[in-house]
Amino acid sequence: MTTHTTRMLILGSGPAGLTAAIYGARAGLKPILVQGIQPGGQLMTTTDVENYPGFADVIQGPWLMEQMQKQAEHVGTQLMYDTIVEVDVSKRPFRLIGDGGDVYEGDTLVIATGAQAKWLGLDSEEALKGKGVSACATCDGFFYRGKKVAVIGGGNTAVEEALYLTNHSPDVTIIHRRDHFRAEKILQERLFAHKNVTVLWNKEVAEFVDGGGTAGLVALQLRDTVTGELSRLDTDGGFVAIGHHPATELFRGHVELDEDHYIKVETGTTKTNVPGVFACGDVMDKHYRQAVTAAGSGCMAALDAERFLAAEDFKLAEAAE
Repeated sequence: MTTHTTRMLILGSGPAGLTAAIYGARAGLKPILVQGIQPGGQLMTTTDVENYPGFADVIQGPWLMEQMQKQAEHVGTQLMYDTIVEVDVSKRPFRLIGDGGDVYEGDTLVIATGAQAKWLGLDSEEALKGKGVSACATCDGFFYRGKKVAVIGGGNTAVEEALYLTNHSPDVTIIHRRDHFRAEKILQERLFAHKNVTVLWNKEVAEFVDGGGTAGLVALQLRDTVTGELSRLDTDGGFVAIGHHPATELFRGHVELDEDHYIKVETGTTKTNVPGVFACGDVMDKHYRQAVTAAGSGCMAALDAERFLAAEDFKLAEAAE
């Protein structure tokens, strides 16, 4: 077992965590960043990125994260390939334990663990994951070139997934349990204008239908949310796009969470209810969930942590006089 100590400990390696690391390193804090289960975060499963400022042409998500990682290392961040299984933020230095037994201690802690896709919770969904059922169109859409696909949901995620899938499929159906979308108007306009997209209103998935053997998903059994009537939609792929849940399981009971289990922060900052612990990116942001907003909040977290440490150092210097 090895103990690693730092002025700034960062958990999570998406845009938020890596940006915090860049700013922390440039401030001379020699941050340690523990990468977690999914190094690089959700952008590692995103192909085309066209809304990250500074790039006139479409860039690739994994490439962008690789560049951020190299930049963080270049300015002095130590990256650790480990998964944290236990945390103690009751006193400083904060103490995190990896699954191999290594201990990480930080005078400040930046939580940037992100969020994961939500699922419908059906037994048939679980049985067919990776066999026609997915929660990531950009990861798996390529496998459905020329085939029929369906997207379940009604928010930005669902509409974006459906639009992305039109790059591969000539027949995209979006299924929503209400009679209107919650997605941004500009996205809805793009969706309704696309000739390859059909919308089924007031429908929910009752079952993902298994074709047996190696066939995988062959259809969706749908239930009308108004009448209760059942119907069948033949499809080759079903993409669940009903949002995300934050990766905060480790911190329940340690830092304050909101009703949706996102980490609560002081308005306009990344400060949690525990002094010296900061949260940034999708783990505290349920409204925007964009790479650029995650990166921006990572910058904020590093600056908040730096100022916290400066104030603490000043108190210690005063007490020593």
